[in-house]
Amino acid sequence: MSRKEIKTRSAHLITKLGLQAEANKLVGSLPLGWKQKLAFSVAIFHRPEIVFLDEPTGGVDPITRRQFWDMIYEASAQGITVFVLTHYMDEAEYCNRISIMVDGKSSSLRYPHHLKNNTTPIQWTKFSISSPAMQNAMNNPV
Repeated sequence: MSRKEIKTRSAHLITKLGLQAEANKLVGSLPLGWKQKLAFSVAIFHRPEIVFLDEPTGGVDPITRRQFWDMIYEASAQGITVFVLTHYMDEAEYCNRISIMVDGKSSSLRYPHHLKNNTTPIQWTKFSISSPAMQNAMNNPV
């Protein structure tokens, strides 16, 4: 990528994210949501084929969370495959497909509506283990 292209894209990115007033500040001084959006923008700056996001909206406010997902959709529309790792089912539903991981292995790869409408309770529990009692129930199904 040429210096000219980097400069042009950087200026566009700063404007798109509304960071003109913060352009000369250190990233560490920005609020978390802005940091997250900036980090994602930098990750796709060179237009990779694929990008992995681990809990990208954890700890951000609902408005920033929605804006972040708009950015993910935009990247996807530009041909970038975006893998999102999340514990939030409502976020997972924004994705085209969902893979549920259990013990480090994919136990299901489906469309969100299929998982919601056609999954048995024990499979659904695998996605959202939150207590020792639930873990026990999964390990010893009735």
